[in-house]
Amino acid sequence: MATILSQRTKDDNTRKASDRLFTAFPTMDMMAGADVKLVSELVRPAGFPNQKAKAIVDCCNILLSEYGGEVPDETEELLKLPMVGRKTAACVRSYAMCIPAICVDTHVHRIANLMGLVHTKTPEDTEYALMKITPENRWTDINRYLVRHGQSVCKPNRPQCQICSVASMCDSRRN
Repeated sequence: MATILSQRTKDDNTRKASDRLFTAFPTMDMMAGADVKLVSELVRPAGFPNQKAKAIVDCCNILLSEYGGEVPDETEELLKLPMVGRKTAACVRSYAMCIPAICVDTHVHRIANLMGLVHTKTPEDTEYALMKITPENRWTDINRYLVRHGQSVCKPNRPQCQICSVASMCDSRRN
């Protein structure tokens, strides 16, 4: 559920909302039976509280009724859940299930293209292109490192190329 909360918000806000949600409803059964309005108030720090609250309660109900309370490990099955797209599915597979997957968010898509690692138009295309050029045992690392790099050095509106340790290899920097 934390991956749903993390959509379009900062990590600190995700943590606050997750802590509040999981303190109030520590099990899937409890979340499935929760009042959506209460869940909405608990997850407010993550933004889009009404949509995320409904998706979380609905996900829990679907997981209980259709998957016996188990989170499926196949991307296609995860994509059937409310507010679960490719990035969220990949994050669940990678971080929660230790299944190699590349989580492509805005940072990964932007930086992979800026550096010239890929030349893609969409995050999904970036995911597939990165899979072709990266050993499977390093797929999880891509998100971890490129997100951190995008948050601290290669910021969307103020890239700090002068302190970037990979600037000499970056297509954007060379141009």
